[in-house]
Amino acid sequence: MQTETLAQKLGTRGHGSRLLLKAQQAGLHGPQALLDEAIARGCFHYLQGRTPPLQRVSLEALSNMELALALLTPANLYDPWLIRVGAMMQGAEGNDPAQIAQLAVDEGCEQVVRAIAEAGVRYEPDAAFWKTLLDLLPPSLALKPGVLPHHSRYVSTPGLTGPRTRGKAVWLRPAKLKAFGYAG
Repeated sequence: MQTETLAQKLGTRGHGSRLLLKAQQAGLHGPQALLDEAIARGCFHYLQGRTPPLQRVSLEALSNMELALALLTPANLYDPWLIRVGAMMQGAEGNDPAQIAQLAVDEGCEQVVRAIAEAGVRYEPDAAFWKTLLDLLPPSLALKPGVLPHHSRYVSTPGLTGPRTRGKAVWLRPAKLKAFGYAG
């Protein structure tokens, strides 16, 4: 069983997480509950099984941005799956780069959020969201290599779409339930 936190893996001092506390107060206890909530909010790429879990917490009680940073906080036990789902939620439609930057500072995960935003720019060079987020984040030290998932884990890359033609990688974002035939 993994007992090392993301903070320890990053070589930083960990501290309590205000967002994990807020998530717990809203009824999301532990990493699996956070993952289930993200899947319920459209992170179907990480769905295991046929039916997504039901959303348990309103957006008013815990916004998508707060859920993203709760998944990315260094206070969590180290789990690349949490980071990948957190990256997907970080890029959710309607997220505000200024609020994400502030939450990242509050949670002490600027390095992680910056690395994900840098990957976002790599795959979506014209997206103002990623560039704005990078501009708003304070400077931070480079991450230790190999701690975060490879940037290719934040995108969906189709195979061949024609003779010797690869499909374009697309940043993974939460989908709308109705687009998948769920009434939620």
